[in-house]
Amino acid sequence: MKMVGIDVGGTGIKAAVVETETGQLATERRRVLTPQPATPAAVAEATALLVEELPAGTVGIGFPAVVLHGRTMTAANIDSAWIGTQADMLFAVALGREVVVGNDADVAGLAEMRFGAGRGQGGTVLMLTIGTGIGSALFIDGQLVPNTELGHLEVRGKEAEKRAASSVKDRKDLSWDDWSKRLAEVIDHIDALIWPDLVIIGGGVSKESAKFIPQLNARARCVPAALHNEAGIVGAALLAAESAG
Repeated sequence: MKMVGIDVGGTGIKAAVVETETGQLATERRRVLTPQPATPAAVAEATALLVEELPAGTVGIGFPAVVLHGRTMTAANIDSAWIGTQADMLFAVALGREVVVGNDADVAGLAEMRFGAGRGQGGTVLMLTIGTGIGSALFIDGQLVPNTELGHLEVRGKEAEKRAASSVKDRKDLSWDDWSKRLAEVIDHIDALIWPDLVIIGGGVSKESAKFIPQLNARARCVPAALHNEAGIVGAALLAAESAG
């Protein structure tokens, strides 16, 4: 089954058609910059233009927010006007298609658990998506515990993502060694709460995993996401496939 998956981030919006039986992209990935300010109307318009040439059908969207029944309840690294927005209906009107919306880290985690580094893994698995912020997806014996938002835990008086997102590394021009120490501290804080058997590191920075994962002195086994930065698109397409039945 081919479905359209969309990954909305703080800096970019990415989309592709995905073969949901294999997790492979069936088209080239398309990307536009996230509008600034990233208001609901602006993001919906940019997303509609991004997918207008892609095949019709149900669309899955991973979005940087807690999502309850299609409504965005928070706004992480995106305009605060999203709080309380019925995002699935907004996107459906803008795209002229049926739309299902989920938390961006959760859908990326679904992809990694189905096709990537978490495939066949039991116990407690934590996916961290590291980019503009830090998203989290938690799985217990393969079942998603949605909307965990562990990137907002306090570490040294700041939200974890304000200390260890890859955007912080870039902004502060941190070395891989210095940044990996910050990330390890975040993982240790989460580890003290949920004791994961496996931590999957995703987001764009996962492509550079050899530069920092070996330096993470964490109790839990840490591995890079197999799908790298495409996990969000693939997981959003899986969400659409589940909705379409």
